[in-house]
Amino acid sequence: MGAVSRAEARLRRKKRVRKKVRGTPEKPRLCVFRSSRHIYTQIIDDSAGRTLASVSSLSEDLGPKIGKNGGNKEGAAMVGAAMAERALELGIKKVVFDRNGFLYHGRVKALSAAAREHGLVF
Repeated sequence: MGAVSRAEARLRRKKRVRKKVRGTPEKPRLCVFRSSRHIYTQIIDDSAGRTLASVSSLSEDLGPKIGKNGGNKEGAAMVGAAMAERALELGIKKVVFDRNGFLYHGRVKALSAAAREHGLVF
């Protein structure tokens, strides 16, 4: 058995986390994906297999505001705030946070902190 790449390690963590984290209609899952240049979030109801809302640093409304900050903490915080506002518009107050195998640090942490500040309960 050889060395495990960073991507493989993240996918292993993702599988381990997803065994426990499930989104329901009452408490959907807030899923985060980060690439090197952007960050993406979705609110998902796993029982119906539907995406209820999505926001990213490339969204039409956020893209111009974020500009080149899609890959840093300020951009992640803007995406988290926008996701919380969109969720509250849909009547979603409580969510289950799915870090998607990424470490809870840096941009992922900034996004979740901003979502909490704007009214989402994890």
